Amino acid sequence: MIVEKESTTEHYRKLIDILGKKYISSMVENPFDFIHLANKGIDAAVLKNFRIYFDLPKNSVAHMLNISEPTLYRWTKANKRLDRNFSVKLFEIADLFLYGTEVFGDKENFFKWLKLPNNALGGLEPQELVEIPGGVSKVKDILGRIEHGVYS
Repeated sequence: MIVEKESTTEHYRKLIDILGKKYISSMVENPFDFIHLANKGIDAAVLKNFRIYFDLPKNSVAHMLNISEPTLYRWTKANKRLDRNFSVKLFEIADLFLYGTEVFGDKENFFKWLKLPNNALGGLEPQELVEIPGGVSKVKDILGRIEHGVYS
């Protein structure tokens, strides 16, 4: 089932709720706000919030960010501020996952879709692209096509 997408403002408000209002104090109204926040660095606690909300194992989150699981553990334990690149990557992935959940109507259907080979992605599974530079935008483009009823 495909559900009509909520407003951009509501989408970003929900994204901040997922990551934690306590850790992201600025308003996010567009993807460029991610960059401004990332330049300051965001608290690694958002990784735990992201993982819990989307019910992801630690090793999956570490894999998506191209870091080891022990590094992920150390960052969250030490309340480290994530550097800009990791902050932006996390925002992009969280935004993608929220968008996918909105398009498919729930997390379960979205995560099933992530694991299916997709012809529009050269036969790759969408989840394979999440960790690759530029991959998140390619998966997001396919979700946009699905949302608008374009065969993908």
